[in-house]
Amino acid sequence: MDIFRTKSVEQSIRDTEAPEHRLRKRLTALDLTVFGIGVIVGTGIFVLTGQVAKQTAGPAVALSFVVAGVVCGLAALCYAEFASTIPVAGSAYTFSFATLGEFPAWVIGWDLMLEMALAAAVVAVGWSGYFASLMNSIGVHLPDAIAGENPVVNLPAMVIVLLLTVVLVAGIKLSSRVNLVIVTIKVAVILLVIVAGLFFVKAANYSPFIPPARATPAVAGLKAPLIQVLFGVTPVAYGVIGVFSAAAVVFFAFIGFDVVATAAEETINPQRDLPRGILGSLAICTVLYVAVSLVVVGMQRYDQLSIKAPLADAFAAVGQHWAAALISIGAIAGLTTVVMILMLGQTRVLFAMCRDGLLPRPMAKVHPRFGTPARLTVIIGVVSALLSGFISLSELAELVNIGTLFAFVVVSAGVIVLRRTRPDLPRAFRTPFVPVLPILSVLACLYLMLNLPIETWLRFLVWMVVGAAVYFAYGYRHSRAARTDSSAG
Repeated sequence: MDIFRTKSVEQSIRDTEAPEHRLRKRLTALDLTVFGIGVIVGTGIFVLTGQVAKQTAGPAVALSFVVAGVVCGLAALCYAEFASTIPVAGSAYTFSFATLGEFPAWVIGWDLMLEMALAAAVVAVGWSGYFASLMNSIGVHLPDAIAGENPVVNLPAMVIVLLLTVVLVAGIKLSSRVNLVIVTIKVAVILLVIVAGLFFVKAANYSPFIPPARATPAVAGLKAPLIQVLFGVTPVAYGVIGVFSAAAVVFFAFIGFDVVATAAEETINPQRDLPRGILGSLAICTVLYVAVSLVVVGMQRYDQLSIKAPLADAFAAVGQHWAAALISIGAIAGLTTVVMILMLGQTRVLFAMCRDGLLPRPMAKVHPRFGTPARLTVIIGVVSALLSGFISLSELAELVNIGTLFAFVVVSAGVIVLRRTRPDLPRAFRTPFVPVLPILSVLACLYLMLNLPIETWLRFLVWMVVGAAVYFAYGYRHSRAARTDSSAG
């Protein structure tokens, strides 16, 4: 029972040429960088900044963003080597299949499915909240039943998901153009926040920069970080420990650069442009995040920050209501692109899994006119719309973090494995300091995973057990790699 059979890099690349599964190559380095910024800049900067500063890190939330950015940077260097060596849809799933084998690849694909589907739905719900707030500010009050705190059905969230599904079906270039326009708007709003906010910063709000550690209800019971429980430490927020616990949460704000790798097959010159897109978007977003977090905690004391809309409310607190309205528009623009690109990444991972036979192959058929996996895109769109419309997903956001960190661990380890097993492969981008840098990436990701709450680990394990059951019930028996092995034998 060979569940660790690998799929050669050459076979992965040959599969992209099959007429019914061939995606159109339309993307450049600029498109990929803008895609990266489009998906990274969203919930994290508009929502998490205030929540984490208030509950976990205080003004030192800026350091938490730096820690999360460094961890992502290590993983990004590993992703860049893989993406340029194996320019195939599927991201970490495809890389794992080439290095660790079919079952580990399935686990990663199943894990990415959880990450992107939940993240898209969570962000769509956030989009709905900002949209309802903006409508209220211009005198249009949406009924609570469709757009309140606990709606019967979250209609705005469902509508935006379905509209973006249509854009994704219509083609990758249209998606990238829509993304470029919206990203320009939200980056302009963020720069305005930084510049305008500087005029209202008070030095007293930065003191103490790292508040003394103390126990709070936010880290009680199953919400306690696993690492503090394992080592018998009384769970605390703030202090140096709080900075690292916060880094594990604001990590959500960086999720997305890995989605750039899922568009590898649709990139004109993947060997050159994928590393540029991955590393460029991550670097730009880290600088923006640190600057915004420093400004927002300087404008308003960390313990008075709003959790729902910290940026807008910080400006409202200093009497700048015009800026609060503008930030709401920027947030709507920002969250729109996040939902779209997470759905794009989700379809490309499933596309690769279906093409390999681990899920039903007919779903991977490419639309003859649009050159996109239209069937999968519609399925993902409908599922995401239902999740965002009927399920409250706020508690599940941390599941997205643990899923992504797990994928980063596998990709980082995979770089070392592929260097050993296939040293002959041409690598347009080489991760520096192998094996030291990938090992550091693995350890850093595992450390952040251990800083996540116990309940997040329990939910993650349940999802993985369900995934293993699906693999052995369907994927193992329908795998194309299995058929290739048997015919070769």
